[in-house]
Amino acid sequence: MSTERDWSLAVTAAPDGVRVEIGLPDLAGKPVTAILALDREEARTLARALLAASGDAMERTFPRASRND
Repeated sequence: MSTERDWSLAVTAAPDGVRVEIGLPDLAGKPVTAILALDREEARTLARALLAASGDAMERTFPRASRND
């Protein structure tokens, strides 16, 4: 499995929450970094949403076999 990717993600603690940096090396020909400054509740909400989205993607990619088979 390749470990290379064309994006980066960094999360650091901040005095009032967390700082999330998402870097894209080429968006319309230019590098872009999105910086999200989140309080603790917003960070938890984002984490739950990302976990749900990844679980949904996994289910769609590898559907469970029917128990009736």
